Amino acid sequence: MTDHHSLLQKLEGLTGRFDEVSTLITDPEVIADQKRFVRLTKEYKSLEDLITAKKEYENLLGNLDESKRILMSESDPDLKEMAREEMTECEEKIPRCEEKIKLMLVPADPEDAKNAIVEIRGGTGGDEAALFAGDLFRMYSKYCETKGWTIAVSSCNEGTSGGFKEIIFTVTGDGVYGVLKYESGVHRVQRVPQTETQGRVHTSAATVAVLPEADEFDVEINEGEIRWDTFRSSGAGGQNVNKVESGVRLNYNWKNPLTDIVEEIHIECTETRDQPKNKERALARLRSFIYDKEHQKYIDDIASRRKTMVSTGDRSAKIRTYNFPQGRITDHRINYTIYNLAAFMNGDIQDCIDRLIVAENAERIKDSEL
Repeated sequence: MTDHHSLLQKLEGLTGRFDEVSTLITDPEVIADQKRFVRLTKEYKSLEDLITAKKEYENLLGNLDESKRILMSESDPDLKEMAREEMTECEEKIPRCEEKIKLMLVPADPEDAKNAIVEIRGGTGGDEAALFAGDLFRMYSKYCETKGWTIAVSSCNEGTSGGFKEIIFTVTGDGVYGVLKYESGVHRVQRVPQTETQGRVHTSAATVAVLPEADEFDVEINEGEIRWDTFRSSGAGGQNVNKVESGVRLNYNWKNPLTDIVEEIHIECTETRDQPKNKERALARLRSFIYDKEHQKYIDDIASRRKTMVSTGDRSAKIRTYNFPQGRITDHRINYTIYNLAAFMNGDIQDCIDRLIVAENAERIKDSEL
């Protein structure tokens, strides 16, 4: 049982900060500083939700005390019956309210609100792995459609029998990274390949990496040091193909601040027939690539502190198995198994993600010792 007093004490200090932020976001100087204004507006929203939850919690505790007092002091049986019902209701609601508040008090990962860059690569299994990478891309496309998120493919390398050896795309929308980050890792498939005449079940795999899309001010890039090449995009027929040099290749020497080693980064973008747009998208990928590298230490720190965390950022961990003969999906991080593979491959993955979020939230509450 939570010590009500200690939880209320934690909430008490927030009221003053809420009043302070409420005043700040109406200050013309703050409004003029766009970055600060956006940050404070987000803080205002999260504090407002906490203050609302605090009032609900205080009302429940007050009603519980009042119903106990009536039971002790009143003799009217109807009054006592009403008090007993009220007490039962409060005792049911209070623990749920406490869990909600504890979760709100755990600092959210600041990356969660960002857009995501997703990379899917066919792993072991040749043509079959490429086909599976294509199936995963279709699964995420369908899922993003249901969420109202938009997908923009920045580069892809098609497999010889279909699917993709590699596909990289950006997902834009509300809180994308906070949801899709659970998909990072190795996805294993067990099925009879289309290329297999004997009908034997093969195991192959594809890796998924989900990175938070970096904002312009998140990383330092000296744009004057970027070397650009242009080339003609190849593609399926049409007037434009092989006439206009719309494809761009970016070359940049980046010094890793963690190791002081200089790495040469090459990024190609052939996504649109508009060269400036391709340059813009290649730059966004460069930012995210560097951001991801610089944040790897941060991710590693989390992984070492929380060994069982469901989203450690470890891309070599086998996270899920898709077994086609049995129509079964198993998520190995939370021992979640369901038998609706067809619907899952069609983008119905929300239930699995919800369970992963619940598992991680339980650990975050435990780690914060609330």
